[in-house]
Amino acid sequence: MNVIYTNKIVNTGKDVTAFGDEMIILFGDNAPATLKDYCYTIPIVQTSAHISPGQFFSIDGEKFKIMYVGKIAEKNLNELGHLTINFTASENSVLPGAIVVEKKKPHPMKIGSVVEIITP
Repeated sequence: MNVIYTNKIVNTGKDVTAFGDEMIILFGDNAPATLKDYCYTIPIVQTSAHISPGQFFSIDGEKFKIMYVGKIAEKNLNELGHLTINFTASENSVLPGAIVVEKKKPHPMKIGSVVEIITP
């Protein structure tokens, strides 16, 4: 396994649980005011390789297989620190700036939680 992206949560918006267990939103410090309360804030960090289906999104070591990758998900992550993660396993959930991972309930994240993208 090779880590192609790693980051830490530095802040949590007051409404990060508004989407239940099906979606989380990561965003750099530059998140629009209308979204900031719904986001986990991260520093802007670059991926070292392309994000692809078959890789894993990890929260504090818990892995979720990436099923689908939106057309601008990697670009948004690298440029804005922005990525939406849908825990639905549904191709219908893949928006341009999102990744869709297997349908599995994530553990709650907090300040200091580590998020990673890992190749198998």
